[in-house]
Amino acid sequence: MQRRLANFNIWTVGAVVIILMLFLPNLTIVTGLFTPSNDNWEHMKEFVLRQFVINSLILTLATAFFTILIGLSLAWLIAQYDFPFRRFLKWALILPLSIPPFIGAYTYHGILNFTGVIQTTLREGLGMELDPAYFDIMNLPGAIFIYTMFLYPYVYTITQVYLSEQSASLIESTRLLGKGPWRTFFQVVLPISRISIIAGASLVVLEVLNDYGVVKYYGIQTFTTAIFQSWFGLGDLDTSIKLAASLMGFVIIILLIEKLLRGRRQYSYFSTKVRPLQLIPLSGWKGFAAAGYGMVILSLGFFIPVIQLVDWTVLTFGTIPMEEFMRYVQNSVFVAGLSATLIVILALIVGNFARMVQGKYTKLLPKLTVLGYSIPGAVIAVAVVTAFVALDGYLAPLYLAIGLETTLVLSVSIVLLLAAYIIRFFAIGYNSIETGYDKIGTNFRDASRLLGAGPTKTFFKVDVPMMKGAIISGFILVFIDVLKEIPLTLILRPFNFDTLSTKAFQYASDEKIMEASQASLLIVGISALAIVIFYKILEKEMD
Repeated sequence: MQRRLANFNIWTVGAVVIILMLFLPNLTIVTGLFTPSNDNWEHMKEFVLRQFVINSLILTLATAFFTILIGLSLAWLIAQYDFPFRRFLKWALILPLSIPPFIGAYTYHGILNFTGVIQTTLREGLGMELDPAYFDIMNLPGAIFIYTMFLYPYVYTITQVYLSEQSASLIESTRLLGKGPWRTFFQVVLPISRISIIAGASLVVLEVLNDYGVVKYYGIQTFTTAIFQSWFGLGDLDTSIKLAASLMGFVIIILLIEKLLRGRRQYSYFSTKVRPLQLIPLSGWKGFAAAGYGMVILSLGFFIPVIQLVDWTVLTFGTIPMEEFMRYVQNSVFVAGLSATLIVILALIVGNFARMVQGKYTKLLPKLTVLGYSIPGAVIAVAVVTAFVALDGYLAPLYLAIGLETTLVLSVSIVLLLAAYIIRFFAIGYNSIETGYDKIGTNFRDASRLLGAGPTKTFFKVDVPMMKGAIISGFILVFIDVLKEIPLTLILRPFNFDTLSTKAFQYASDEKIMEASQASLLIVGISALAIVIFYKILEKEMD
């Protein structure tokens, strides 16, 4: 009891406040289920809600299937075999994550449309006349292709790391028993990789449900587009809240299905002598086939879109005033950098609290903070706006007392956007920080406390220096996600505040896809550089 009371200090108070601030705004969505229905909601429920559900199900299930197919096959090739360009492909196959799906969507539309490079080459270069409908990508199959090509790295990365670290004895035992590569894959690799596959696929599903850019540009009706339409098109926040609550229920069902698929079966090492798999050399046509497969996927997910973006940027360079363009860059770096910094700081506080104060509630409370990543951005936007409008109403007497003419202060400021970013992406930073805390353990902290250092001094002198890798990794991952984010920024940004992602989306929506390439290429370049740095840090941590 004395130990628990001693640990109840400013760290505990700060962590509990942070947890409540991150969790409570999402509860405002639940209240939407109990508000009276209006005509807009009744109309949607009767005529179009079913289509939202069908489209969302098709997109999520099909994308999950194809990302598992591609991500798992690539992970198995990289982890099991040695072939030409393997070392390059091992890290390069992560690069499609640097391209936001909406950028990939309008880039491929530009490549495949009537005036695009493919149809132009076929008509003018080869004299072929083909029906343009054959090249139409602005539909459900096209959206599934886009999501698959730019989201498969979630499955590939998690599964490849797992397979590379898995004990070689399991695989070698199947070989000694005379099982071929196909039977080994289906009878051993699939069962032991199930948790990592489901983890990657669940991230893909959540990203698809969160996305607004692709479905809006391709004209596909989903929950996210409906929330935007009811809010901005109809000016009906109540219907938006009900749609958000429905989408949240949809996400909860998916998370429950994920939990059931994971099951209770676990695979762990039975020996401390764990070594990576011994790579099997692939020579001749097999080696070139494996390399070719990896290069085709990498080209579709990275090289082809980037080459097209570079071409458009060269053609349109100078059409956007440099001063205006630099303002978008400054806004993007500012919100991404500040959000990442705040999230890392808050994650350090919550993570330190979780290991300082022992108990079942201290293990449960931090888990509440990571729920934001499983909630689509449009839902969080509705929740944050509802919460901040209520907060402004509560603080209205104070605003009037200090001479302000308006009672809407926080809800129209950059604070609203930053709060939404923190709720949405806190899980990414916290997972990295939590891993860092687990790796350094508590021995050094306990030694520091025995020498008379307090919790705060121990934190800054001992914990932070030992967690540089985890801190940098968490910052990079959050920075990338905020830089690419669309739904939250479009809804919550202050007046006349544009970022690279919102401006690229606006240009593409106005059919100025060439002008959109400049902002898009910069997003891709920054994200790709950050991913390479993150991979190097991860590789160093694994050594």
